Amino acid sequence: MAKPTRAEAISMASTSTSSLFPPEVSMELYASNRQKLLSSLRQHLSGSSCPLHGFVFLQGGEEKTRYCTDHAELFRQESYFAYLFGVIEPGFYGAIDIATGKSILFAPRLPADYAVWLGEIKPVSYFQERYMVSMVYYTDEITQVFVEHYKGSGKPLLFLLHGLNTDSNNFSKPARFEGIENFETDLTTLHPILTECRVFKSNLELALIQFANDISSEAHVEVMRKTKAGMKEYQLESMFLHHTYMYGGCRHCSYTCICATGENSAVLHYGHAAAPNDRVLEDGDMALLDMGAEYSFYGSDITCTFPVNGKFTSYQGLIYNAVLDAHNAVITAMKPGVSWVDMHKLAEKIVLESLKKGNILVGNVDNMMVERLGAIFMPHGLGHLLGSRKTKRTWFEVLAYC
Repeated sequence: MAKPTRAEAISMASTSTSSLFPPEVSMELYASNRQKLLSSLRQHLSGSSCPLHGFVFLQGGEEKTRYCTDHAELFRQESYFAYLFGVIEPGFYGAIDIATGKSILFAPRLPADYAVWLGEIKPVSYFQERYMVSMVYYTDEITQVFVEHYKGSGKPLLFLLHGLNTDSNNFSKPARFEGIENFETDLTTLHPILTECRVFKSNLELALIQFANDISSEAHVEVMRKTKAGMKEYQLESMFLHHTYMYGGCRHCSYTCICATGENSAVLHYGHAAAPNDRVLEDGDMALLDMGAEYSFYGSDITCTFPVNGKFTSYQGLIYNAVLDAHNAVITAMKPGVSWVDMHKLAEKIVLESLKKGNILVGNVDNMMVERLGAIFMPHGLGHLLGSRKTKRTWFEVLAYC
C-alpha cells in the first residue's frame, strides 16, 4: 500500500480542509534584520561622534517550569531576540560586532542526560549553519569571546537591551552573565533604535504576517460555519486552534483567544483564567471572536462578529453596519502621511453618526466628538501594529458585540 501524501494524511485526520500550506522560513529574514539594525546603529553612533565598536548583546528567553514542578511550559522565544536571530531554543545569547558586522550566537552547554529526555545534543556547527550566523560558542565562553574580538580601547562595550514597553509598562530585560561587571555597558542606545527597526517590515516579514492572517481568516470562517446554539464558547476556541495548528503549523497564538457571546462580548479581554470561554451559546446571541495565530514569531489579530443563529436582529444589524461603515471609511482614507489620530477620529465620528441615525443617540455629533462620547463605548484606540507581538485592541474589534 502506497504511503499517503501529507495532504492525504491531513485529509484523513480531519473533517475540515484548507487551501493553505505553511511556507518555508528563510534565515535570510533574520540576517536582513540584523543588517538593518547594524546600519541604523552605526548611523546613530557616527552622528553622535561615537566610535563604531562594541557589541549589540541580547539574552534570549529562558525555559520556565510550572511553579515548583518539573513541568516545562511550552517555550516561546523573546521577541527582540527572535527578530534578530530566529532561534527557537531557550537559553541562548546573541551578539553583533558593530565594527565587523559579524554575528555571534552563544548556546547553552547541555548536560549528557539531556539526550535521554529531550533528544540529540547538537554541536555548535549545527546552530551556525541553521541560523546563518558568523560564529557560535557556548555561553560559558562569552567573556573570552568578547575580549578576543573587541577592537576598541579599554573595556569591551556592550549595548544592552533595556527600555519600557508602553503597552505593558514592563521593561525589557538586559542581558546578564557571569563576568559582565568587567565590561562597559550602555543601557540607553539600543532599545529605541531596535524598536524602530521592528516597526518597518521587510517583504520576508510581510509574507509571514500574511500567512498568519490567511490561516487565521480561514479558521475564523470554519468556526462560523460550525457554530450553533447550545455549544460552549471554548468549543469555538478549540476549532480555531485545531485549524491553525493542523493546517498552518501554528503552535502559538498571538494572544489568549477571546470567544465571547452575549454580554461577555462587552469585556475587552474576556477569555482569561477567571472567565475561560465557558458560556453556553444561546439562540439570538451575537458572537465576538478575537483570535489570531502566530507563525514563526509573526502574528495576526482578527476579530469577527456574527449572530449565532445566522440572522441579525435590527439592532444587531445597526451596530454591525456602523462598525463596518467606519472600517471601510478608514481603509479608504488610509495612506502614507495620514495621521493615525485623524483616522481614529474619523472612525469615531462615523460610528456616532450611525448610532444617531438609528435613534440610539440624540444630539449634535460634533458636540459628541468634543465631549469624547465615543470613548464611553470604546475606551481604547483605533488599532495597533502587527509583527512578532500584538498590542491593544481596535475600535472595530469591540463595537460589534451588541
